[in-house]
Amino acid sequence: MTTVDPTPASLPAALAEPTVPVRRGWIALLFAANLGVWMAFFTPIQVLLPQQLGQIAPANKETMLAVVTGIGALAAVIANPLAGALSDRTCLRIGRREFGRRHVWTLGGALLAALALMLLAQAQTVLAVVVGWVAAQVCLNAMLASLTAAVPDRVPVVQRGGVSGWVGIPQALGLVLGVVLVTAVFTGTAAGYLAIAVAILLLAVPFALRTTDDPLPRTHQPALRGLVRTMWVSPRQHPDFGWAWITRFLVQLGNALGTLYLLYFLTDEVRVADPEGGLLVLILVYTAGLMATTVVAGRLSDRSGKRKVYVIASGVVIALAALLLAIAPTWPVAVVAALLLGAGYGVYLSVDAALITQVLPRATDRAKDLGVINIANSAPQVLGPAISAPIVVYLGGYPTLYATTAAVTLLGSVLVLKIRSVP
Repeated sequence: MTTVDPTPASLPAALAEPTVPVRRGWIALLFAANLGVWMAFFTPIQVLLPQQLGQIAPANKETMLAVVTGIGALAAVIANPLAGALSDRTCLRIGRREFGRRHVWTLGGALLAALALMLLAQAQTVLAVVVGWVAAQVCLNAMLASLTAAVPDRVPVVQRGGVSGWVGIPQALGLVLGVVLVTAVFTGTAAGYLAIAVAILLLAVPFALRTTDDPLPRTHQPALRGLVRTMWVSPRQHPDFGWAWITRFLVQLGNALGTLYLLYFLTDEVRVADPEGGLLVLILVYTAGLMATTVVAGRLSDRSGKRKVYVIASGVVIALAALLLAIAPTWPVAVVAALLLGAGYGVYLSVDAALITQVLPRATDRAKDLGVINIANSAPQVLGPAISAPIVVYLGGYPTLYATTAAVTLLGSVLVLKIRSVP
């Protein structure tokens, strides 16, 4: 069974287990900050990078997209837990005023990510796109590390499913708003990047400036020495954390396999007349399904105290949707599959996020440990292109790709049964 730090009441506020429910205003500001982050993550991947690379290297657009997104994801794998570990150790004092250990990373990450997106807007070569996207990924992951830690830092366990639902919605809604912004409001790749840069500042900065961020006393500051060694969380000492990582990795790998080539799938397999318009429709349907389930499932999970049954059910629904795309790659089926994918992933987002906060090993390392979990989100973005590109080009095309997506997702959700300390 996982050993969890008891976090006694005598600990400072930054490390104590939260007991006071968070209010709607706090949730709304965290929602907005996450919306900015996910707009900046997903809009380039789904629209701006494919457009940009299609113009720079039209003959090799699939390979170049895989290279750029894969290298960016590798940067994210390193940056997220490192930023989380540094956030856990941040004791910032200016004059007589002490600052918390999270908001400085949110604010700094937002400013630097906006700058990186502005540089991407000017990129004219594949190398320049790689450099710009890596810089953006590093800054965005610094933000994500601090924002993800906000839930275990401030939200009681009995409220985490519902709050995680609200925090999960921006992962889909951010893409919808981002796609609308860069296709209907600001046309052109350069204008799209600039619009996303402004959006992340407007959405993320208020959370950093208007919410409480408890300072960490220097007497409780983890040592910087041996920082790299602390990145390893022993699955023998913390088996539930290890299984939570594996299940998240597999489900996210399935998600990476199924979404990377969605625009090309609509163009080359479904053969819709307007692929970008079709992509927007599918994203809207997906988001509607996600928003319909994520908060409701999170709250039901909070009330029942059960997490695993919801995670397994979500995996079954996602796998079914992927199989539909494999068997019948037509426009009507794609719309139905998008609805099912959204509904299943909405349940997964809220409940699995709440489950993970309950298996974190130590309160002193919340952001770092969540950063390690976020490797399970980012690493599939590295492996996904390496796996999906050969499948699409050499091993049966899109039917094989979506059948693989179904199998990997189902396996990941079922392995949640290995977690013992959470019902």
